[in-house]
Amino acid sequence: MAVGMRDVARKAGVSASTVSLVVNQTGYVSDAMRAKVERAMQELNYVPNELARNLYHDRTNMVGVVVPTIRHPFFSSLSASLQHVFMQHGLRTLLCSTADSETGEAMYVDMAQRHMMDGLVMAAHTAHSERYWTSVGRPIVAFDRYLGSGIASVGSDHEQGGMMIARLLIPSGVRHVAMIGGPLSQFHDMPIASGTTFPTVRYFMALQRECLRSAVRCDYVEAGSVSDTSAYAQAIHDAFTRWNDIDAVVSSDIGAAYCVQEALRRGLSIPGDLQVVAYDGTYLADFAGMRLTAVRQDCDGIASVIAAHMLDAIDHDPDGKREGGGQLRPDVVPVSLVRGETTRS
Repeated sequence: MAVGMRDVARKAGVSASTVSLVVNQTGYVSDAMRAKVERAMQELNYVPNELARNLYHDRTNMVGVVVPTIRHPFFSSLSASLQHVFMQHGLRTLLCSTADSETGEAMYVDMAQRHMMDGLVMAAHTAHSERYWTSVGRPIVAFDRYLGSGIASVGSDHEQGGMMIARLLIPSGVRHVAMIGGPLSQFHDMPIASGTTFPTVRYFMALQRECLRSAVRCDYVEAGSVSDTSAYAQAIHDAFTRWNDIDAVVSSDIGAAYCVQEALRRGLSIPGDLQVVAYDGTYLADFAGMRLTAVRQDCDGIASVIAAHMLDAIDHDPDGKREGGGQLRPDVVPVSLVRGETTRS
């Protein structure tokens, strides 16, 4: 038979309301009274109803994490880092992969609006308007995208990443760089300063700018959505078929790994004939047949900054109504360059 608060109250010789104050950690209870209640709870093996206690505090201790797909090594790595850091703060994560969900992020937004989550980390591309996100009514932290006024945004320093690649490749004498990435439509989807909700484009923009300054040809090749990993193989095959003078390729870890395979099939030497730079620097960079030179995004660092924003909002702004509104300056996490076997310098 389950033990309830009334059983604990009888055992301790106190009122049920006193037991409630101890269990829910609210109000004042003397040390002596608290000790009596805790001793009774221990003797009766009483387990507090966590769901009821969370409802009492309007807390679920759960955060939703929305990513485009967990099949992509970067998002699986980031998800693992977020789960770890949230767990350290007593929060559980509920993971949503929009590519594998018929309703996309809509179900998770609905759960947040119904207060079934304490907050939401949005790390997938979205076509919803700013008003949609600012009306959710729970804290939201965006990763690598702009969602709306008053919504915190965290991302890697992609401008720094693009400059790192430029300073690596251009002095080595490259003449034609191919950049393989997602749909260009994601890069120009709203009329703000950068013209995009998707800051990742800044590494492409920085690299392209530096190539143009040095008279190095730089072409962009679309490879489909981030969840369609096989599209990278086709895009890289098409790029080499279209241009026979490509001597450097920059892409995600997945694209870079496919590029190594395509180059070797074509009899190209790496890094002699072709240099390859990966952007993400996940575990995949070490399993591509050659150790990829990579710009590494700091998943643990990103997760820590996201968690700091989320915890602050849950404690001080649980209804997601940040005072003052306005566009928040994104928090930028530094990237690092990891030298591998696929570049000359």
